[in-house]
Amino acid sequence: MYKLICVLVSTDHLPSRLWFREEEDFKVAMNYVAVISSMMGIPVLAFILMSNHVHFVLGCSREEALAFITEFKRRYSKYYQRKYGIKEFLRRNGVDIRELEEEDETLERAIAYVQMNSVAAGICANAAFYPWGTGESFFRADQKEGALLSDLSQRKQFRLLHSRDQPKAPLRLTDNGYVDPASFVAVQFVEKLFRTPARYNFFLQNSSKARLRLQESPTPLFRDQVILGLVQELCHSLFRKRSLDNLSPKQTGELLRQLRFRFNTEPAQLARVLELPYETITRLLDTF
Repeated sequence: MYKLICVLVSTDHLPSRLWFREEEDFKVAMNYVAVISSMMGIPVLAFILMSNHVHFVLGCSREEALAFITEFKRRYSKYYQRKYGIKEFLRRNGVDIRELEEEDETLERAIAYVQMNSVAAGICANAAFYPWGTGESFFRADQKEGALLSDLSQRKQFRLLHSRDQPKAPLRLTDNGYVDPASFVAVQFVEKLFRTPARYNFFLQNSSKARLRLQESPTPLFRDQVILGLVQELCHSLFRKRSLDNLSPKQTGELLRQLRFRFNTEPAQLARVLELPYETITRLLDTF
């Protein structure tokens, strides 16, 4: 097995805003990862896109990793501004980059940590069920053969990738309209690193993220995007108001209680979904 210099890249959690408001946002970001990896020649070992932060395990130096995440944030921020009108969306979003070693199983643990983020968040019961990252890329029972990106016209490629850069790797598409991570991630390297599916699963189940989930309530949680989609509906059904902006403080407090009672939401989730400070959420919950 060839040796790689590897790093774990993590962005800070946005406490009162979502990176991804709907499925299309996730798809755009998934495709940006493929484009940037190909353009910069930086191997991606694992990654995950969560609602308010992202993680990458990259086969490169700290300097190259910083360039990778900076470019990813730049491209996605431009897309976000065009769609939602919010400027400099990720400019002050902090980034942590940590070097990893192969010898002491640090690399395996880092990959497991990334893969298990969705499970720890209560979004799904198994990392392979989460589509926005490399959750199902390793030790697949069946090798999916999607359409090749290169089979599309340049116009269609541009519309899909939101980029005029031409990826060098032969990328394949999922049925849901984004690049399949397994077509550009270093799958063979990762599978050789773990050696067997059983050893891979051992690291997943014993990761810090898995232990965190076991310590908390096993009740499944609703994804941020689901809660966001329900806010307007509840505003109308409860108060005959069009949006959160039209509610009084007392009505906002009642909306928060209804979201907690009906959908098992937590104050931190409410803060990022409703784009309100955490302190405001807890004050409204306690006051009204």
